[in-house]
Amino acid sequence: MVSAPHEAMHRIFQECPGLFSRLSDVLGLELPPLTSAEPLTVDLTETEPLERRVDTLLRIETRNDGPFLLIVEAQGKKDPGKTASWPYYVTYLNNKYRLPVLLLVICQDHATAAWAARPLTIGLPQWPTVTTRPLVAGPHNMPVITNVAEARKDLALATLSAITHADNPDVDAILKTMSVALRDTPESIAEPFVELIAQGLGNRPAAQQWRNLVAVDLSFYTSPLSEEIRDEGRAQGREQGRAQGRAESVLLILGARGIDVSDATRDKVTACDDPELLRRWLVRAAFVTGSEEIFGEETVADR
Repeated sequence: MVSAPHEAMHRIFQECPGLFSRLSDVLGLELPPLTSAEPLTVDLTETEPLERRVDTLLRIETRNDGPFLLIVEAQGKKDPGKTASWPYYVTYLNNKYRLPVLLLVICQDHATAAWAARPLTIGLPQWPTVTTRPLVAGPHNMPVITNVAEARKDLALATLSAITHADNPDVDAILKTMSVALRDTPESIAEPFVELIAQGLGNRPAAQQWRNLVAVDLSFYTSPLSEEIRDEGRAQGREQGRAQGRAESVLLILGARGIDVSDATRDKVTACDDPELLRRWLVRAAFVTGSEEIFGEETVADR
């Protein structure tokens, strides 16, 4: 199943096709100045019933050396099947478009990045017929951007950096830098980056940190993620309000029945944020003879 981080790692090149030109230093690749980049169909299916799709495919124009094709593959873990599919993608696209083809693999961990960077050969060990050499961007070579001015200078590169460093111990500082950098950015420009970072973090602990930053630093945005966070906050507020109301009702009924409420009982009731548990206490409050009896079995469990 395709994961959210997988989608974010290659979709950022669809949102910002020119991003590849800023990876030259990271990848150790000398390229002529790029003039344009255009997304192409990712479907490589032939007439035979075998579907093949790359993650992202771009046609990139250069100033002096003509166009080339860029395949962007997001790789979350080692996959032996890529040994056959990646060389196929390169040779098929070269044959179809008659253009040079580069393969870029985006990773989020060092082991996968080292695995992806190995040359893939077709032929005999003593004489490879075809060799595919992927370019790899990941935590081993992507810059750690914790300077706001640097992040603002290239939001796409900073976003990809945040995604590839999702497991970095300094990820909180990286994300804080991004939230500040995006704060003064027009929403139409910032929104894709906000969503891509959320996707790229997947279910890692840092994902909640990003949601918190979006809720505070980017609270004025109306992106789907921002709206989702605000909806969650409103739901939590309603739940807390329901719990508070039931806690007050428990104490009110006990007082109306002339039952002395100890400080321990009052503290326990008012501190409870579980509406269902408070509902049980509310029912018991109507017939108990002592305030601690409302807790029933919970009282025994607390001792």
